[in-house]
Amino acid sequence: MKKITIALAAIILVVLAGCSDDEVTPNERFDTYVKHWNEQEFSDAYGMLSSESTETYPTEEYVDRYNKIYEDLAISDLSISFSKLEEEELETAMEEGTATIPFKVAMESMAGPIEFDYEATLVQEGEEDEQNWYVQWDPGFIFPELKDGGDISIQSEAPTRGEILDRNQMPLAINDKVNEIGIIPGKLGSNPEQSKEELSSFIGLSVDAIDEALNAAWVEPDLFVPLKKVPSTNDLSPLWEIDGVAGREVTGRVYPAGEAAGQLVGYIGNITAEELEEQEPGVYSANDMIGKRGLESLYEEQLKGKKGTRIEVIKENQEPIVLAETPVENGKNITLTIDVNVQESIFDSYEEDAGTAAAINPKTGETLALVSSPSFDPNEILYGTKANLWETLQEDEQQPLLNRFSSTFAPGSALKPITSAIGLKNGNIDPDEGLEIDGLTWSNGKGWGDYAVRRVSESSGPVDLKDALVRSDNIYFAMQAVNMGSEAYVKGLKEFGFGEDLPYEYPFTASSISSDGKLDDEVLLANSSYGQGQLEMSSLHLATAYTTFLNEGNMIKPTLLTSEETAQVWKENLLDSDQANLMKDLLYEVGQSGTPSKYTADSEVGISGKTGTAELKLTTEDDSGEENGWFVGFPTKESEQDLLIAMMVENVKEKGGSVYTTKKVVDVFNELK
Repeated sequence: MKKITIALAAIILVVLAGCSDDEVTPNERFDTYVKHWNEQEFSDAYGMLSSESTETYPTEEYVDRYNKIYEDLAISDLSISFSKLEEEELETAMEEGTATIPFKVAMESMAGPIEFDYEATLVQEGEEDEQNWYVQWDPGFIFPELKDGGDISIQSEAPTRGEILDRNQMPLAINDKVNEIGIIPGKLGSNPEQSKEELSSFIGLSVDAIDEALNAAWVEPDLFVPLKKVPSTNDLSPLWEIDGVAGREVTGRVYPAGEAAGQLVGYIGNITAEELEEQEPGVYSANDMIGKRGLESLYEEQLKGKKGTRIEVIKENQEPIVLAETPVENGKNITLTIDVNVQESIFDSYEEDAGTAAAINPKTGETLALVSSPSFDPNEILYGTKANLWETLQEDEQQPLLNRFSSTFAPGSALKPITSAIGLKNGNIDPDEGLEIDGLTWSNGKGWGDYAVRRVSESSGPVDLKDALVRSDNIYFAMQAVNMGSEAYVKGLKEFGFGEDLPYEYPFTASSISSDGKLDDEVLLANSSYGQGQLEMSSLHLATAYTTFLNEGNMIKPTLLTSEETAQVWKENLLDSDQANLMKDLLYEVGQSGTPSKYTADSEVGISGKTGTAELKLTTEDDSGEENGWFVGFPTKESEQDLLIAMMVENVKEKGGSVYTTKKVVDVFNELK
């Protein structure tokens, strides 16, 4: 019994000696290899391959191939894990000089997650005193499907861009048939240079650019060489008379409303290197289109969709093996509350004039039109159908590239109903109390210096709120604002949403009270009360403010998407119901006998509303400055109050002032009746 015990002890000592702390185990060695792999340190990992592996697979077939595949597939979140050999397995491996270790690989790729299980064989190599463990590597370590050869292939499917539709599903931006113009080189005829020059002038593409396309390596005499897409609405008949020119129908982006909705919808264009750099890797490629302006840019993520990607292993005479696949997701359609008929009617009413307008349903808050005039045709910008188009737009004095509907302007006397509401709410204005006003000017003392507020006409007696609105009396509102004081008036303006962002899908410049948000200067306070001074509003905010008078004193939140809840209240209890009804009645009186009455009193659609003239003076003594004319109008009959328009026309001084704008609005109401 004693001899057996001694013998067993000797065996244990031998084993322990064989696994001494100084000897590296396959577990430790593979753990080091896995760390290099996880960190994508492939040069270091290559140094741990067996001699047989390095002879079979040179550096470029290991290091370079790993780097290229991982880069091409946008591999991230790489994780390799393995289960260490148990003690008994470890002893066997140490004795036999070979070990098999199962491992698991997980990673993210451009086509989604990839996971696989594989086995690593480690062998002992080297002289007895310097033996170490080395990995027997094969391409199956990259992906098991590559073990016996094969190449990686990436297949992608572009998504169909979502469309932009109006409330009635009428298209504002759609994918439709367009013409792709090109050349069949072998048919250019006896004078190819002349043909290219004629084509160049028609499609706005230089002869050098045409030559560059024709000189591509793949081009053959009988092959169609595409050059440019043009909208199908263009008259292309002259093109077919040019030798060698041909066309075919393809799908392209089309903007049916053209200029009328150009600033609102925007356009798409080829992604630039700078834009590509800003995007997440793999989302866009250098040849993709991206929203450049307007709704095309604002809703780019929803409209673009997500391209489908499939990673395959390709082997000769075999079906492709799919490693990972992300199905294509087409872009989502965006449906607006905009009514393209209202949009086009208002835009057309501007003719050659510049300005901005917003039309809303005053009961629901749905935006029916957002107009900026002049504008641009997105089709012309996208397809470049006019020579020097961009330079022409940039140099135009009327600034067609300026988005006026999202900008702010002095509202002039169109603000007076808001000033009236503020005074009614805080109790500073008694609608039945008349103010004694003498003459055409008023100054509130020495602190005003030589400055005085001026009104258009004298009054025959005390001026009350009705008379002040009908005659648009600047002095009345200046007196009332000074009387209520800066703090109360500014508080009232803020309650109407001044100084805060419009709660709206499309980004707008916030309406402002002044450069610092205060009205501490009494002259500035007086001027602000009738829409001058430094106070500015957007046309949409002004239209929205007038909904207060049609909704029991609540201001309705404007909406742009049909998916949004309607008739939401943005500002509550700005007036009580009696005060709101009073203001509605007073705006009817303005329409009947005030400044706009020349066109509103006898219009086919009875219209209530208020004009405003914003004087663009460089100094208080300057009488030569231009004027912007405003009119905010809505149907007088409650049953017809589904459209409210706030319109501004620039430079109306020589055209009749704000009544010039009023006529345009009345014409739109009559047309849409």
